[in-house]
Amino acid sequence: MELDLRQAIIQRVQGKDEAELTDVIESSIGAEEMALPGLGVLFEMIWKDSTAAARKKMVSVLHKHVNPSKEA
Repeated sequence: MELDLRQAIIQRVQGKDEAELTDVIESSIGAEEMALPGLGVLFEMIWKDSTAAARKKMVSVLHKHVNPSKEA
């Protein structure tokens, strides 16, 4: 049975409690670029289960990070 990357990442985190999921995320942030697809899959799961307001907030935060103010 072949697993695609998305399925493999989901299987890696299934069964973990919230503290373990936090550790997976925090240890992946700023790590090697190999971790980025995993974070993308996790973000996709969060996005699909988010309200329109939560999505708008995430996009706003992202926009601020990719377009930093020149006033700082």
